[in-house]
Amino acid sequence: MVKTPDLTESTATQPFAFGGPPARGAIRVTPEDFVVDEVTGIIPTGAGEHAWLRIRKREANTQWVAQRLAVLAGVRAVAIGYAGLKDRRALTSQVFTVHLPGRPDPDWSALGGPEIEVLEVARHHRKLQRGALRGNRFRLRVRGLDGDRAVLARRLEQLRESGVPNYFGPQRFGRDGANLAAAAELLQGKVLADRFQRGMAISAARAFLFNAALAQRVAAASWDGALPGDIMQLDGRRALFRIEAADAEIEARLRALAIHPTGPLPGRPGRVLEPGPALRQLEQAWLAPHAAWVAGLARLGVEAERRALRLPVRDLCWAVTGDALELAFELPAGGFATTVLRECVAVSAPADEPA
Repeated sequence: MVKTPDLTESTATQPFAFGGPPARGAIRVTPEDFVVDEVTGIIPTGAGEHAWLRIRKREANTQWVAQRLAVLAGVRAVAIGYAGLKDRRALTSQVFTVHLPGRPDPDWSALGGPEIEVLEVARHHRKLQRGALRGNRFRLRVRGLDGDRAVLARRLEQLRESGVPNYFGPQRFGRDGANLAAAAELLQGKVLADRFQRGMAISAARAFLFNAALAQRVAAASWDGALPGDIMQLDGRRALFRIEAADAEIEARLRALAIHPTGPLPGRPGRVLEPGPALRQLEQAWLAPHAAWVAGLARLGVEAERRALRLPVRDLCWAVTGDALELAFELPAGGFATTVLRECVAVSAPADEPA
């Protein structure tokens, strides 16, 4: 039996790396309090079959914008490319591509309105694939800040120096855990005809399992260190390598945030490196309470992967003005700003979060 986990309880019991947040406040009071700019590292070639658009959206999710683009261009949804999903209750910018072979661009200004602004249009030779981005830049405002400013500053210095545990944020699980509920149904044999919904359900299931394993490493204070048999990931790259034990060089590279230990994204055994026997047994024990989920993902043919346990917080800077904290930082692809916030500020959010 694949039961939907209590997401509120699971999140509440996730251990903190530094002892819990020293301050509290409110986030996303307005969309402008949560600004996200995508960093793809891709420069459009200026020619090709794909329209390349950088779009700013306000209180609109990525899938909705993609649907608007498809309708305006008169193409199927598969012709729309984007690198990743962005928050709805936010002001975000990201790149979309639209496959228009042998066709001119439609009037993209027809997309204009309170939710969408087209910032840049060009042509490119290929579709933008999911995951094809370097990361995201964030500018956040926390209102009604309450807490010791000096202690908060020391905590933020810690985050800048050490990074944070790379938990998947609540956005991955959908509103009220809807994506996890869909995953439970999928793993019990229900057919999800909608390809996007199926992908989100599988992603939510693996995120939940990863968070469970990461929580064990955080509790043991080994989330940013090396265990015998660990699989390490090069910072900013997908390259993995296994260590037998930590030595002076490995420890130095860990302190420099040049490499990160990884945890499991479960699925069927594939080409991904496996940790050493002792650590593999530990990870299996950590996930044993969710064995039905692990087995279900393997049956679906999802290939096992690894994800970094540590999330570096690049170019972190902050300012406190009155009762507002303003933060700016960059995270690599797959990192959640809410995961950074939870280590420094206990935030309240609008009732309809997460988006």
